[in-house]
Amino acid sequence: MTILITGGAGFIGSNVASYYLSKGQEVTIADNLSRAGAQSNVEWLKKNHGRGLEFVNLDVKDAESVNKIVKDKDMIIHTAAQVTVTDSVTNPRNDMEINVLGTFNVMEAARLSNENPFVIFTSTNKVYGDGINNIPLEETKTRWKFADQNYISGVPESFTTDFDKHSPYGVSKYSADLYVRDFSHVYGIPAVCFRQSCIYGTRQFGREEQGWLAHFIISSILKRDLNIYGDGKQVRDVLFIDDLCRAMDMAGDNKSSVRGKAYNIGGGPDNTLSLLELIDILEGINGSRIERKFFDWRPADQKVYISNISRAKKEFGWEPKTSPINGINEVHSWVKDNIGLFK
Repeated sequence: MTILITGGAGFIGSNVASYYLSKGQEVTIADNLSRAGAQSNVEWLKKNHGRGLEFVNLDVKDAESVNKIVKDKDMIIHTAAQVTVTDSVTNPRNDMEINVLGTFNVMEAARLSNENPFVIFTSTNKVYGDGINNIPLEETKTRWKFADQNYISGVPESFTTDFDKHSPYGVSKYSADLYVRDFSHVYGIPAVCFRQSCIYGTRQFGREEQGWLAHFIISSILKRDLNIYGDGKQVRDVLFIDDLCRAMDMAGDNKSSVRGKAYNIGGGPDNTLSLLELIDILEGINGSRIERKFFDWRPADQKVYISNISRAKKEFGWEPKTSPINGINEVHSWVKDNIGLFK
């Protein structure tokens, strides 16, 4: 099988590439190397998986280049994106061009290739917008939690996306989400959207605006203060990168039944953390206190987001296997072993 991974030098892309290369597949990673750590990830892939790996320096905004690279591919995993809410607010045009136009270019190239490749698009829970904040909450000592029993298993794919408040990032990713599913319905391309929650793992160069779990781990090891916006009790479901790779593989094995659909892919209700709970875990691992500073809530920040992942389990048999404590320990060990990448 020939696989193209856009954004293949990023955190998710490089791990997915490694997963499929380990299975003996031919993988092309396409990336413009604009993000921190991207070049390091390419070098790591070449060192560990030289055979079967091709790297192409490419920007998904360039339709002609995308058309060329998509030809003869059996599977496309589209991870290339502008990934932060803050950057989308600062530069909404760039956000739109990468996330909407870039995704359109990938889907149009898939249509024109006449190969009918299976496409996985890495979407986001941000497509649900500010409506999440209308769900009643309860406050406990270390976290907020949903008070409405209808959401005890998390937010389902049927949750409305029509509330007016979205960030430019949420708008661009939801527009792309729609394009992917519509190309599947109209042109018969077997494509699926993964509405991902907090994905974390090794080879993640987390920063304050994105990749918060890795950012907390890196900061704790380097003895950097943590900035917390809000009270620290906000909760997310977290998914280790290996579990995401399995989800992609299992969806590919069931492409005829998942085509044209969107699935929440996250840790689900059994794999959740608040910021305060993560800090407590890291203080236990490091054996020292982590200094933190508190600031006002950021606009439209969600106090709780947990994915209802039951649809993926029901329709293609996937569920997470890595607990947060095991995943955190693995990332912590990787950061310590590669501390030179973060100084």
